[in-house]
Amino acid sequence: MVSSADILNARILVVDDQAANVCLIEGMLRVAGYTSVQSTTDPNEVCELYRQNHYGLILLDLQMPGLDGFQVMEGLKEIEGDGYLPVLVITAQPGHKLRALEAGAKDFVSKPFDLAELRARVHNILEVRLLHLEMKNCNRVLEETVRELEESREVIRLKTLEEQKKREQELALAQETQESLLPRCLPQFENFRIHAFNTPTRYVGGDFYDFLQLSSGEWMGVLADVSGKGMPAALLSSMVLGALSMEFRSGSQPQEVLQRVNCLLCEKSLPFQFVTLFLFLLSPDGIGQFISAGHNPAYLFRSATGMIEELAPDACVLGMFDSSCYESRRFHLDTGDILVVYSDGLTDAENPREEMFGEKRLLEIIQREGPSGSHAVEQSFLKAVQDFTEGRPQTDDITFVVVEKCH
Repeated sequence: MVSSADILNARILVVDDQAANVCLIEGMLRVAGYTSVQSTTDPNEVCELYRQNHYGLILLDLQMPGLDGFQVMEGLKEIEGDGYLPVLVITAQPGHKLRALEAGAKDFVSKPFDLAELRARVHNILEVRLLHLEMKNCNRVLEETVRELEESREVIRLKTLEEQKKREQELALAQETQESLLPRCLPQFENFRIHAFNTPTRYVGGDFYDFLQLSSGEWMGVLADVSGKGMPAALLSSMVLGALSMEFRSGSQPQEVLQRVNCLLCEKSLPFQFVTLFLFLLSPDGIGQFISAGHNPAYLFRSATGMIEELAPDACVLGMFDSSCYESRRFHLDTGDILVVYSDGLTDAENPREEMFGEKRLLEIIQREGPSGSHAVEQSFLKAVQDFTEGRPQTDDITFVVVEKCH
């Protein structure tokens, strides 16, 4: 768990071209008890400072001469290997807020800012950042433990052949049980064509997808990625899947559903466990809404123009804070449009040279195969990943859903 001392001792960098703003923010942070606060008025120094110090939080002004905040975040992305930018942007332009979140910022505060609000947002982001790092460390330890156990399996062996057979039967049963939680066959919804794929790293995993016809005439689709791997992730994914199904069958709205599931996870899951999720609703005419809770971006191929739109996350992951709110955003699919939702195991798939498949290859496939329809996109995904990895075992569950508006 993250303590108050951990938060107050975290390294913070204040970036603003106005020295008066820097002094004000530094003073506020020091009064609040933060012990390690640095600052700069030169945006060109930020990336090098981050390489040296790996700050827990960067308070970044967006409007600066020479190099603006958006350009600074692009530079930080190249340094931050896991893609998590601990950035709180400061802006006087309301129109910059959504763009900043899409660029990777975790939160924003408006100028002129309220000091109490700024203190609260700084505390919350630092807590999430430290929890994120703690979760990574826990996963690393867990992965190393699992690796050692798997390597020792051939040395220690099970006491008898019967015990070994029994364990294999139990693992196979666990795999069958988890597979039974996924749709046995893909549903047929009016005016839509659906494709989906899932393969865990081991017998069981933490990714899942599901679809449900709603009484409103709409249908719901969801793809989720539970932190961790193996049996713990599988157990948590089963709980989340059951809770989602129960809430939607009761007629709840998606915002209410995710708020209740989030509270359930905060109460029942371990501190380092969380869930990212992309949930969407669509009506037969293609009008819909979606919520992306900390999940990687979904992509929307427009048949009429050949362009790809990004549906970026704008809500907190599930299971982190019981006060988190989840608001849906509108979107629509016209005839021939294709929605692609995936877990990061797809883009993180590695070849023997430890290169990642990456979003660029993913987007190239969508752009190339989109005009041929969702089946062509699905098949190209599978072949491209197989060819790219060259048989190397995957390090994360791979899951994707492809939805095409066909009428």
